[in-house]
Amino acid sequence: MSSASASRANESRNTLRLWPQSLFGRLIAASVLAVLLSQAAALVLIAQEREHFVLQSSVREWTRRIAETALMLEPLGAAERATAIAQLSAPRGSRHFHAPAPDEPLRAPRGPMDPPRAYVRVPLLTDFERTLKEQLQAALGTGFEVSVERTPDPNRPAITLPVPFYEARELAADQASAQRYDVTVRFADGDTALFRVVRMPGGALLPRNLLVNLLLLLAILVIALYAAARNITRPLSALARAADSVGREARPQRLPERGARELRRAARAFNTMQDRLYRYLDSRSRVLAAMSHDLKTPLTRLRLQVETIDDPALQDRMIKELSEMEDMVREALALFRGLDDGEPAAPLDINELLAGLRQRFAEAGASVSVSGRALAPFTGKAQALKRCLTNLLTNAINFGARAEILVEDDAELVIRVRDHGPGIPPAELERVFEPFYRLESSRNRDSGGTGLGLTIARDIAQAHGGTLTLSNLPHGGLEAALVLPRR
Repeated sequence: MSSASASRANESRNTLRLWPQSLFGRLIAASVLAVLLSQAAALVLIAQEREHFVLQSSVREWTRRIAETALMLEPLGAAERATAIAQLSAPRGSRHFHAPAPDEPLRAPRGPMDPPRAYVRVPLLTDFERTLKEQLQAALGTGFEVSVERTPDPNRPAITLPVPFYEARELAADQASAQRYDVTVRFADGDTALFRVVRMPGGALLPRNLLVNLLLLLAILVIALYAAARNITRPLSALARAADSVGREARPQRLPERGARELRRAARAFNTMQDRLYRYLDSRSRVLAAMSHDLKTPLTRLRLQVETIDDPALQDRMIKELSEMEDMVREALALFRGLDDGEPAAPLDINELLAGLRQRFAEAGASVSVSGRALAPFTGKAQALKRCLTNLLTNAINFGARAEILVEDDAELVIRVRDHGPGIPPAELERVFEPFYRLESSRNRDSGGTGLGLTIARDIAQAHGGTLTLSNLPHGGLEAALVLPRR
């Protein structure tokens, strides 16, 4: 993989990390994102509609004013019209212009449509210019000629029209962005009147109360979405916790059937499944308890009869066979009973537990070493975990001479039990967890046991929400990895 591909892959993973992992978080994030996008689209549409409205309103207002002024000037004589145009073109508060001299021509300032016209370049009109020209021409009629262009010289005298009230605030705050247009109206006698309009390029800004209302609407929607998402995810979280507690607790509580119809149906189905499961386990436990009681009686009679045998060698062999039968019955009952022993989960010092097991095996002449430490107590069933680790250590010592325990503690508590034996063929790594299954090389009960030790150990690991796996070490030997999640 190239460095660019690796960089893109890392960016993709970082992006995924930013996205919430929980269903509740994803519902909220997706809903808020959808609301934000819809609000942004609504703002864009409102701004476009408002700009169109402002454009039409401004053009309509300026058309009315220009048409009224032009129609007022049209019947005047040349001198009176020039005086009126000069007065209207004066800055506000200064409407005083010198009267034209008798020999001075009474004409308005030359406009862009005055001759000569041979080399006048007609620019492309914008929507505003074209709209204003068309409406003004329609308002004045065919007796007038109208032209609209961007103001080439702001200092050129012109009749400046007032800015509409809805653009006055923006124009006062931002004079530099204002756009000025010159509107030239040519009368039938050839005189011209120059009008100037000033507008903001984007029309009037959106009112502040609109943005406040949209933010308030967004807050209300987020609160409503939060409540709806929580109403959906809370029963799902309860369902997940109840499902996780199956096998951990002797009798988990029934799941409350509340929420939407689909959620109530899921809770009802889970409770029904849980009832069926525990009824089955109860009936199986009662049958096995009766079998255990019925088996113990003949085994006890056989043991009493074996003790009367005069042949010591035969007596020892039969006693050993009876002991193996009793062990098998006891292990089978322990397997079928599972963890329904009433032992509560409690904080457990793993370091102390491993030290006790090492001392116990050392007293029996076995070599067990421990490396690593658990950083904090683990909440679990002490007797069940002790039995799980005892089974793993027994297998390691029986088939590998000595056992090594490695403890790793981070997000998960990992306890690895290693031996120095021949290992297990890869195809058999999972089959050895089956009840009463033993490898061909361990058919001899002197070393093979009952075939239930690993099965019971895995059941205990799974009852604690963990896993138990076997793997062959690269340099020989077998490793049993017990992974217990910390919650």
